[in-house]
Amino acid sequence: MTFIRRAIAKAAANPAEPFWRTKKLDEMFADEWESLCDGCGKCCLHKIENTDGTLDFTRVACPMLNLPECRCSDYPNRTRKMHDCVTLTPTNVPHIDWLPSTCAYRLVNEGHDLPWWHPLVSGDPETVHAAGMSARGRAIPERHAGNIERHVVDWSA
Repeated sequence: MTFIRRAIAKAAANPAEPFWRTKKLDEMFADEWESLCDGCGKCCLHKIENTDGTLDFTRVACPMLNLPECRCSDYPNRTRKMHDCVTLTPTNVPHIDWLPSTCAYRLVNEGHDLPWWHPLVSGDPETVHAAGMSARGRAIPERHAGNIERHVVDWSA
């Protein structure tokens, strides 16, 4: 969360174009990169790959997702603890089809601006939740899910 707070303060202090409008993903500094995450938690929810190659999104959370915060409970060690956790990079973002359509990494990569509720735009890390764009209050812990196929959701609705 400190990345986003620093980036919000930096953006407020600098009236020039924000970095996400002027830089490509591979040109960003580490703090800028990390601050792109809006804290929705959707990328940390399980997906089901169907036999036809399509994906179904679920409301079942990774065991490391802190549901009230919609943030990883151990971000620095996540890939060591969860071997299937994917670290986003400028190289792999264009090829990851399961990123939410509202994901800032995806939006910036595709040349779009960030939505009004993104913390870098609003100046408030809670707007992603207030706008109903996060998994907060809608996701369930993996240990309570049972059959994951019963928890398929359409986040666009």
